Amino acid sequence: MKRSSGKLKLGIVGCGAIGSRMALSTRKELRSQFMLSALYDIDAAKSRKLSERLKSPRIVKKSLASLLSSSDIIVECVNTSGTVDIVRQALMARKSVLAMSVGRLLNQKSLFSLAERNKVSLFIPSGAIAGLDAVKAVTLAGFSTITLTTRKPLAGFEGNPYIKEKGINLKNAKKDVVLFDGHAREAVKYFPQNINVAAALQLAAGPRCVLRVKIVAAPKLARNTHEIVLEGPFGRIVTRTENEVCPDNPKTSYLAVLSAIQTLKQCYYQVKIGT
Repeated sequence: MKRSSGKLKLGIVGCGAIGSRMALSTRKELRSQFMLSALYDIDAAKSRKLSERLKSPRIVKKSLASLLSSSDIIVECVNTSGTVDIVRQALMARKSVLAMSVGRLLNQKSLFSLAERNKVSLFIPSGAIAGLDAVKAVTLAGFSTITLTTRKPLAGFEGNPYIKEKGINLKNAKKDVVLFDGHAREAVKYFPQNINVAAALQLAAGPRCVLRVKIVAAPKLARNTHEIVLEGPFGRIVTRTENEVCPDNPKTSYLAVLSAIQTLKQCYYQVKIGT
């Protein structure tokens, strides 16, 4: 596979706020490692608009297949019911994938198996939390409890169908409102735009771990906050991140975007070594 000046050709699927941020960051911070070669969005207007910002109209593709044929590595920024199929098609085409919609990958063990069979990688960014390396380490000793408490300003939950279905009115909320308290798999189902951190934590802890997730709307809070507590034979671990919201998307923490960019750097060296 020919690559220009040792760079990897990068394709981005999904040209909304996160996809746009990843594209711009690739051009700015990762230009020595990646060449942005393809953009695709089911809403063609979004990919065209992003290409105009980048002053690169030719990188817009009309189909996922066209994007895959023009790329060495794919960044998935879709977060819809079609996410799993997009990732599967990329892996089948023997393309490594950086998946931003981590919540969609729970219960999708077959995708990781497919990546292994095709000798490509499925990369998972740590997102807006800290300490996943420690979580992975203590799985060797086991742990008795693991909890994640996520607090976000009201704007971060705007338009959420679960909140509407439950009849929860946040418009005039003056105090913290507990929106959800349950298992991680349910949390990512009802809050797919808000709780990728739960999925990343669940994947790090392993399928046998029962992760309890508490989601809180906090009207007086200025930052997205995630607190993780683990207890077991190793002792007790507590991590807390207080994140500024992403300037492009109030439902996403800025750290989540930075995490993805850093993971993409790691992708470059892993994919290059594997070629």
